[in-house]
Amino acid sequence: MFIGHLAFGFAAKRIVPQVSLGTLFVACQFADLLWPLLVLLGVEAVAIDPGNTAVTPLDFIRYPYSHSFSALALWAAVLAIAYKALRRSSTIAAAVVAALVLSHWFLDALTHRPDLPLTIGSARRVGAGLWYSVSATLVVELALFAVGVALYASATRPRDRTGTLAFGALAVFLVAVYLANIFGPPPPSATAVAWGAQAVWLLVAWAWWMDRHRMPVTA
Repeated sequence: MFIGHLAFGFAAKRIVPQVSLGTLFVACQFADLLWPLLVLLGVEAVAIDPGNTAVTPLDFIRYPYSHSFSALALWAAVLAIAYKALRRSSTIAAAVVAALVLSHWFLDALTHRPDLPLTIGSARRVGAGLWYSVSATLVVELALFAVGVALYASATRPRDRTGTLAFGALAVFLVAVYLANIFGPPPPSATAVAWGAQAVWLLVAWAWWMDRHRMPVTA
């Protein structure tokens, strides 16, 4: 799942309008921001296996530190405490950051085949396998994204023209990248996947910049 995770980041702005969308994107995609670094370091492993599922050719061989439930619960607590301390934020804001980090596991458990670890050392894997069907995946993830974007749009208003154009461009770009990943050719190597995944940081920067050109509707 990709834009489904970001949908939660968009939607969370309605609950904590004072938190930057860039921060919300980091929280909801934290697992996928940490994962490529660990792959490049050889701590976690992925392989290209076309036909692994209908949606993705990636075979997630080992990723307990970035994607197990226990690891993400720990990361959620760490990020919430750090955010509250650094930003002197409310408990609610910190709790939303933690919830977004942990939401990643539940959404992945819906989409992945049974390859998602429960704990760092456990051999048990879970996954409902939504990725076995392209059509079902598109319906679920695009619906989540549409709701998330709509909630963000209703919770904020543009400060200037940039706030309107950058928001629309970001939403369109995310959908385009999502569809390209599903219908495009498989990546050439696991290393290429890991390096390409680092581009998510550019989306975080885009979200942070765009969000500065919008304001909560209550402001």
